[in-house]
Amino acid sequence: MFISLSLSFVANVPSVAVLDIGSNSIKVLVATRNESGRLVPLLSKSLDARISAGISATSPRLSGEGIARGLEAIQKLCTAAQAFEPTTTAIVATSAVRDAANGADFCAQVRQATGFEVRVLSGMAEANAIGRGLTSDPALSALQNFYVFDLGGGSLECLAFQHRKIEQAISLQLGCVRLTEKFVPDSTLPFSDDSHAAISRHVANELSRVGFRFDLPQSVAVATGGTVATLRAMIGAETGQKAEETPSVVTLEQAQGLLARISPLTLAERRQVPGLPPARADVFPTALVTLLAIAEAGGFSFLRHSFHNLRYGLAAELLAER
Repeated sequence: MFISLSLSFVANVPSVAVLDIGSNSIKVLVATRNESGRLVPLLSKSLDARISAGISATSPRLSGEGIARGLEAIQKLCTAAQAFEPTTTAIVATSAVRDAANGADFCAQVRQATGFEVRVLSGMAEANAIGRGLTSDPALSALQNFYVFDLGGGSLECLAFQHRKIEQAISLQLGCVRLTEKFVPDSTLPFSDDSHAAISRHVANELSRVGFRFDLPQSVAVATGGTVATLRAMIGAETGQKAEETPSVVTLEQAQGLLARISPLTLAERRQVPGLPPARADVFPTALVTLLAIAEAGGFSFLRHSFHNLRYGLAAELLAER
């Protein structure tokens, strides 16, 4: 997704930039607050870089190719953000960098290329920032009790809010890149029933092992991250709509239908599916199965999607410090 407002609209308006180095993609948000205090995005852009190849290894390392892709994307996004002259720029990294044996070396290269330090977020810090981002979404302002699931390439963040306060927050190594490497022998082939069953079982076992509770009264599930955004893009492609123009509620029936549609396809065929970014086509079946396993564990029949995520939470934190 790409959002950009005219520079004339934001002249003399203080803003902050947050660049998020994720496992699958690298994203930037430039944001400010309007007169009512609401967070307003000025620029939102994402570039696929997949720095996390090999993340499922016992001692994962970022490859030279992944580092090169990541640095190129980071420099492009920093340049785009600086056009808005943000008062503060923060670069953060999540699962792929914090788990990599050479993560510190990569951060040093980012600092050399951009002049900005990289803050490597712990799983808990990541989960809490996602929670803050979600509560900044005006479309969710009426929700009191709800769950949040943010599925990335390296990790899955799970939160439970009661009366809009975080009651549970965990980060699990259940990202779609990680699980694809672990449970899909050859991602160029159709997605097999064996991989489907193994991923479902593993996700359910991990949620049970850590004791994540699905016991909030009158609650709903909210999802953020690229998987549900891609789901909406695929749904919109069928009707000629952009992802953000589609309903924010995605039913499990819709997710199951799309999984059934793409599972028999080879990777080359999945890359031709409208709305499915070619760079995500190898891991997308795994991502769908993971979401479905979460929904089954929690007894959810639908997920509400929000674009307000980690970057929104960090932007809100930076703007509060001004």
